[in-house]
Amino acid sequence: MRHGEVHNPDGVLYGRLDGYHLSELGARMAQQVADHLVDRDITLVVASSLLRAQETASPIAASHGIPVTTDDRVIEAGNTFEGTRVGTMRPIDFVHPRYWKRMSNPLKPSWGEPYAEIAARMLATIAEARSAAAGHEAVIVSHQLPIWTARNALVGARLWHDPRKRECRLASLTTLTYAGGQLESIEYSEPAGALLAESQGGTG
Repeated sequence: MRHGEVHNPDGVLYGRLDGYHLSELGARMAQQVADHLVDRDITLVVASSLLRAQETASPIAASHGIPVTTDDRVIEAGNTFEGTRVGTMRPIDFVHPRYWKRMSNPLKPSWGEPYAEIAARMLATIAEARSAAAGHEAVIVSHQLPIWTARNALVGARLWHDPRKRECRLASLTTLTYAGGQLESIEYSEPAGALLAESQGGTG
């Protein structure tokens, strides 16, 4: 699951910065997904340590009477633009000479944590969650780029991609179903879709 909407009036690329809580709408999104999952056989809820992930995971864990397990292998991707007020920047601003070194290799990417490393940590967490919740279900609350990278890795797609084409909106679910130890299907859904229409988007 991707976290809900974050309170970010200044349009900061918050990345791994601390102190960014869910907005009021984001909290409603989290509760709506928890309500959607209330009858599922969930025995494990994992989230990154970032507040937005913890606050998204909490109502799901509470409705199943279990704690949130914190695991920073599902944390947001590292990004050298962290802290930048991207809400006021235009795409052309990123081609300024001061950014050239950061933008030199979009396949790695050169501005942040390598996709291969993101995939490795996410897949390791998924494997452990499957083992810990064997015979039941687990929920992992993470962030857009790590979720999309893990999905690409699982289907054998290239890890570098156009961020505009990610299917991973706020408070969405990317559901992995395994049978006989093999990945059987990947499904995408937006239980908080009606609320999502009120959102102005998010940055990770």
